[in-house]
Amino acid sequence: MQTVEAIPIEQYIAQELSVKPAQIWAAIKLLDEGATIPFIARYRKEATGGLTDVHLRALQDRLEYLRELESRRITVLQTIGDQGRLTEKLKLQINGARTKQELEDLYLPYKPRRLTKAQAAREAGLEALTHRILGNPEVDPETAAQEFVDVEGGIPDAAMALLGAREIFIENLTENAELLKNLREKAWKELWLVSAPLNKSPEAASKFADYFGFSQRVCEVPSHRVMAILRGQKEKALKVNLADNIYSSEARIAAPNEGEWIQTVCLFAGVSFANRAADAWIRESIRQAWKTKLRFKIEFDVMARLREKAEEEAIRVFAENLKNLLLAAPAGPSNVLGVDPGFKNGVKMAAVNSTGKVLKAVTIYPHTSKNQWEVSIEVIHLMIQRYEIKLIAIGNGTASRETEKLIDAVRAKYPDDAVRRVVVSEAGASVYSASPLASKELPDLDVTLRGAVSIARRLQDPLAELVKIDPKSIGVGQYQHDVSQARLAKMLHRVVEDCVNSVGVDMNTASPALLSYVSGLTARLAEAIVRERDARGRFKSREELRRIPELTNLAFQQAAGFLRISGGDNPLDASAVHPESYPVVNRILEASGRTIGQIIGNRSFLDSLEPSRFTDEVFGPETVEDILEELDKPGRDPRPEFTTAAFMEGVCEVKDLKPGMKLEGTVTNVANFGAFVDIGVHQDGLVHISELADEYVENPGEFVRVGDIVRVMVLEVDLERNRIALSMRRKKRPSSR
Repeated sequence: MQTVEAIPIEQYIAQELSVKPAQIWAAIKLLDEGATIPFIARYRKEATGGLTDVHLRALQDRLEYLRELESRRITVLQTIGDQGRLTEKLKLQINGARTKQELEDLYLPYKPRRLTKAQAAREAGLEALTHRILGNPEVDPETAAQEFVDVEGGIPDAAMALLGAREIFIENLTENAELLKNLREKAWKELWLVSAPLNKSPEAASKFADYFGFSQRVCEVPSHRVMAILRGQKEKALKVNLADNIYSSEARIAAPNEGEWIQTVCLFAGVSFANRAADAWIRESIRQAWKTKLRFKIEFDVMARLREKAEEEAIRVFAENLKNLLLAAPAGPSNVLGVDPGFKNGVKMAAVNSTGKVLKAVTIYPHTSKNQWEVSIEVIHLMIQRYEIKLIAIGNGTASRETEKLIDAVRAKYPDDAVRRVVVSEAGASVYSASPLASKELPDLDVTLRGAVSIARRLQDPLAELVKIDPKSIGVGQYQHDVSQARLAKMLHRVVEDCVNSVGVDMNTASPALLSYVSGLTARLAEAIVRERDARGRFKSREELRRIPELTNLAFQQAAGFLRISGGDNPLDASAVHPESYPVVNRILEASGRTIGQIIGNRSFLDSLEPSRFTDEVFGPETVEDILEELDKPGRDPRPEFTTAAFMEGVCEVKDLKPGMKLEGTVTNVANFGAFVDIGVHQDGLVHISELADEYVENPGEFVRVGDIVRVMVLEVDLERNRIALSMRRKKRPSSR
């Protein structure tokens, strides 16, 4: 077997990303050496030519895919070569395959498997009969088959010989890579996805009524519709098929235009029909190939592609929502009273200080049977006074609006308390409460009270608290349980990692959960850092990290720039300037005759510096420019300013809503078909994509993000289905007259 030629992976990726191969090569080298995406994007701009984290994530995905493809390619070539069937033409085709699907199609005829009817026919010498009939359709198949009758060889008559020849012909067709590719593309462009009710129960109707008579061309179906239809099929509420056109909603691929697909196969095979002796036999062979094998394979492949495309988009939308939620504005280090509302089981409350430490946790019963309204007011007032509470974070679940009224009653009775109430999403708080991490962080606190602590902390710093919860439980995705869980987990981990490193982490206050997402750190290293902090007290410099035996030089290099130490020995340790770049800052200090305190935050001085004066063989202009920018605002937080929505008084339930009402709310989720907004009635309203703006909206994510405060108008309220239609359009619609 000849040597397999190497595929220039970096060149493929460079073409796809529209960058230079040298940039890709440098990034691949860094990744292979153990560097993380956040580290490369932030601290190796010269090496990669300024590739962004978006470029690098795309590169990482394609590198993984192409390396898997290359590994599989080598296996395929070796297997076919061992069979003695690797021709130069086939080798060129295999080396030219750009996708796993294309490679597997080429490999299909050579894949080791159990003996098929076609293989048995080949071993009986019937392949020559197949070639004779196809090569000269003027020949009568029955007459040609007589020469292949071999009673002792298991071919007792011409009919059996023709049956074997047909099996060979069918297998050759169904394993032809080019034919499969052509049929898939035709099916993708021309077929329709159709769905009809399989179960018309009230529950099925409330969830899937929109798809009881649905049809749309496969290549045009939006991802959210695909996911909804597939869920309906899984729950046995819908029957789903592929059809040739919008009118054949009960059909599968082949009906009613089976002839068209057979004709496509005939044209590919170079078969024409002129009433020759073998034409009927050839056409019947092609019909059987389509009906028994090709049709089902193409249908399966199209549905698999449709699902994969929809899953990819669903995961992308989930990731974007999670990113915006994690990077939501923090309220900052204030003493907060976290409130987890409830009726029968009471309202759980936890006061935490500016660092998130629990000061007091109690349960009050202002609602339902106990109705301890006045007692509850006094308890809240005392907690506000005793623990110097500035903010009250109220979970947005059951009894949220009723508890808001309670807090307002406290503020009305004790106006000097001067507290501000904020409604906070409590999605995932119960998951955290019962987690091993919560048990470790709050061992002396009852599980029912831990949710209130989480609500308080996520107001102070959403990122630091939400990293403790499985992203799938945070509640900003659609169909997250229907997609590949491995792909979803991988993508969400990347999102959290990017968010954590873009903000930076305080080494002296961060939890192990937060530290574990820092570039270069693992859960084990994060635990080691916290143990060191608990044993010796707060870190005074980044260099003290080196005391931890488990921390390698590579881990220190990857992590140090993203770890912050406020009030430490070196002011640079509170910034995003990497310790390896401290010599650059020292050169600036020596050249200017100033101290570090004199240049930090000195915008006019920093603007006067020429970056090229401080470059060397290691640090180029881009790195120096980043250092100067960081010195202007060291440790700057990229998150926005803290704001909150004000819910309308007296609007607490869906039944309180009336069309035309104008309300303020918070965007809780963004999907391809619109955005969901919390307007304070325990049920999010939907702003359909057509109602997001006065202009045409193609991508809702370009107009709204999770956490945005928006003004909406109520369009319609469906009490029976508990649905609220909202609008963010500002212009009045033209009259329908």
